[in-house]
Amino acid sequence: MSSPGKPKKFTMIREFHLADWFTLANAACGTGALFSTMTYLETSAVQHVYIACGLVFAAFVFDILDGRIARWRQKSSAMGRELDSLADVISFGVAPAMIAYGCGMQGLYDRIVLAFFVVCGVSRLARYNITTEALSEGGDKVKYFEGTPIPTSLLLVCLLVLAALNGALRERLWYGELTIAGFGLHPLVLLYAISGSLMISRIRIPKL
Repeated sequence: MSSPGKPKKFTMIREFHLADWFTLANAACGTGALFSTMTYLETSAVQHVYIACGLVFAAFVFDILDGRIARWRQKSSAMGRELDSLADVISFGVAPAMIAYGCGMQGLYDRIVLAFFVVCGVSRLARYNITTEALSEGGDKVKYFEGTPIPTSLLLVCLLVLAALNGALRERLWYGELTIAGFGLHPLVLLYAISGSLMISRIRIPKL
């Protein structure tokens, strides 16, 4: 028997609900996507692009499941909400940006746009977390999103899968590269700028 005042071991793990484990799987998939992208940069083996994109899709599945499981079991917590946001930043913010970088969007302006995209995703999640109570109007369910949800970046990942299937990576990236003031910009990266801008917009999207 442990003495009074002595901290219990594995307390945090015991506080996890079933849905939280799916959220952690989401984060693990996003991290795996980063590793696969770095492997592609090192080896140029295109299958690693497919693996990275597939892991983002798997993260999306886990992201859906964790919410459904939480509602099914009627168990949620502040920790679960924070875990969900942190996992989403990795899987739908950092990972898609890194995949784009690995696929060839490596110019200075590309990096600025990709960083902007990630920052917008972080801001979108932070705003959602602090306005959830207001948006739910006293109920348990949020009725609409403000700005597009960060998992919509999966559409960008799907586009990169198509580019990979058509051999349009790196120097063969669709729409080529522009040089502005001596630095590179791939026009395709502007889709990330649009996605990021929509995430921080005030557009109201009903939550299904």
